[in-house]
Amino acid sequence: MPTAAVPSALSLDEQSFADRMIASYAGTPGALLSVLERVQEHHPHKFLSPEILEYVGEHMDIPLSQIYAVVTFYALFNLEPQGEHTICICRGTACHTRGSRKLLQRLRLELGLPDESEAGADKLCVTTPDGRFSLRTVACFGQCALAPVAEVDHAIFGHVNEQALRREVESLNGRKS
Repeated sequence: MPTAAVPSALSLDEQSFADRMIASYAGTPGALLSVLERVQEHHPHKFLSPEILEYVGEHMDIPLSQIYAVVTFYALFNLEPQGEHTICICRGTACHTRGSRKLLQRLRLELGLPDESEAGADKLCVTTPDGRFSLRTVACFGQCALAPVAEVDHAIFGHVNEQALRREVESLNGRKS
C-alpha cells in the first residue's frame, strides 16, 4: 500500500539538494559536517532551519540531539537567517589591543544594531532588520600580525581602520547582491 506524502516545510529543491549531498558524502569521515556546510551554503539566507536539520538527521540516521550538538559547537553554522553581506570583526587579543572593539562599536552604530549592553561584543551574530548585513565576531582569524583584522564577504582586511571599514560598507550598500 503506497504511503501518502508527508507535507514538509522544506521545498523540493532543498530536499533534493540535501539528498544529493548526503549521497555524495556517504561513508566519508566527517560526512555530517560536510553535508551541513553544503546545505547551509545552498540556502539563500545561509542558515540551517530546524526542518532541514530534522531532514538531514532522518536521512543520515543521526539523532537530532547529535545534529544540534554539532551545529551549536561549530561557529560556522547559523541557526538564524543571515544578511546578504557578512562583516566579521576579530576579537582576539592582538586585534583587541589594536582597536577592534572600537571598529565593532562604530559599525554597530552605522548599521543601526543594538549596543553592547543589549548583546555581548565577544560573541556576536546580529543581522540588520532589512536583512542586508550580518555582523559577527570571531575569537581569532590567526592573522595577528595584521591586527586589527576584519572580514567582509570572505575577504580579509588587515590593519583595518574605521574609514576603510566604512568605505567597504558603503561599497556594499551601493550594489545589490
